[in-house]
Amino acid sequence: MAKPPNGLIDRLLHRRVMRRWEKVADRAPSLSLPSLRRVRSRALQLRELLDRVLFEADARLTLPLVGSNAFQKPLHSDWGWRPQLWRGPIYPPGAAAAETKSRFGDEVTLFHDCRVSELTVRQIRNTREEDLAPFGLRMDVFRFDGSFLSLVIDLPQGAVQGLKRKHLVRLNAVVETEKPLEIFARFNVRHGPNTEQIVRELPLGEDEIMVEFDLAYSKLNEKRVDSAWVDLIFEGPEMNQVILRDVTFSRRPRAEL
Repeated sequence: MAKPPNGLIDRLLHRRVMRRWEKVADRAPSLSLPSLRRVRSRALQLRELLDRVLFEADARLTLPLVGSNAFQKPLHSDWGWRPQLWRGPIYPPGAAAAETKSRFGDEVTLFHDCRVSELTVRQIRNTREEDLAPFGLRMDVFRFDGSFLSLVIDLPQGAVQGLKRKHLVRLNAVVETEKPLEIFARFNVRHGPNTEQIVRELPLGEDEIMVEFDLAYSKLNEKRVDSAWVDLIFEGPEMNQVILRDVTFSRRPRAEL
């Protein structure tokens, strides 16, 4: 285990560094532009390290506990899952001017067709008393010149092992928006060369959102199920902030008649 940086020498070094940056901050308004560029470069390097420390500290010192997979599942569920992005810290935690196909963690990918991206995506730490997920995802959308914006969540193999047409797959989410917009969830299952798709609109305005995908009405070939993923599609996202506080999935067999 690494020795904690709290000895006398460490404290003295910390005070010295703080005094140095305090002087730099006081002199910044009067620095020449070349000097200011050099100072800015060093400050950005320092901020990157500080952000890493603060992100890890917030992740470990704040409730809900990091790694929590606790959430309510329907009775008789045979599978349940919270993606990594809402369960534990990812690095880097976000991106400004996020490009299409940017990945956040191992399972979430951003897609859009903007010519100029004015989209910021960042993982945030949930701290509200009612939050069950340790982390959330915040998207700030400014000018949007594209025709689509979506998050693709790759489901693990556990989601498709033993998947049958008798199954109901449930998506639960906690969503906050700055102003109203439409969000659709599209459940995709690949079986052999074909892909089944079921689309549901998320009923926004509720504390916790739930939609179910009923495979009974699909043409799923149960013997050839290969993989599954969910697209969250945001309609008209311009000049809006969307926070996904939690996203969870579960499945259960339909009751026999």
